[in-house]
Amino acid sequence: MFNLPNSLSLARIATIPFLVVLLYYPSRITCLLAMLVFMLASLTDLVDGFIARRWNIVTTVGKFLDPLADKLLIGAILIMLVHLGWIEAWICIIIISRELAVTGLRAIAADYGMIIAADSFGKLKTILQIAALCPLTLHYPWFGLDPKPIGMVCLYAALVLTVFSGGKYFYGFSRNWISKETA
Repeated sequence: MFNLPNSLSLARIATIPFLVVLLYYPSRITCLLAMLVFMLASLTDLVDGFIARRWNIVTTVGKFLDPLADKLLIGAILIMLVHLGWIEAWICIIIISRELAVTGLRAIAADYGMIIAADSFGKLKTILQIAALCPLTLHYPWFGLDPKPIGMVCLYAALVLTVFSGGKYFYGFSRNWISKETA
């Protein structure tokens, strides 16, 4: 369980309390630190997957832990941004609901012997969410540049892709399930 990729996923989860504390009483410095910690944690997602595939240490625990770490990290930042009044709650609700629904769908699919792997839309969705959350977490203007509009544009794009990719997973599952039931 404690191979390097899984340890990186656990480290990503371990950053969440630090992010919450940094954002609980926001200031220019705490927001900058939160954004840097979030970026570093997000980068471990790329690294752990690369290492797992490269060193051929893909594990069942890792297949569960890696996406869980992503969902917890992104969900925690979204919730804190709602708490601070920096984004509207409905955005957070849609994103987190989609993540829970797709996770549930994967569990149901596994019960039917199907695997629903992340596709390119799901991966792009995660990249856009991270791209949105970095400037939104930074929040305060730096060098005369307000990061909020950039973050909101990315967040709305991520929101559209979140809904689209979630729908795509459900459509693909239903097609696959119907074809298995009629076979």
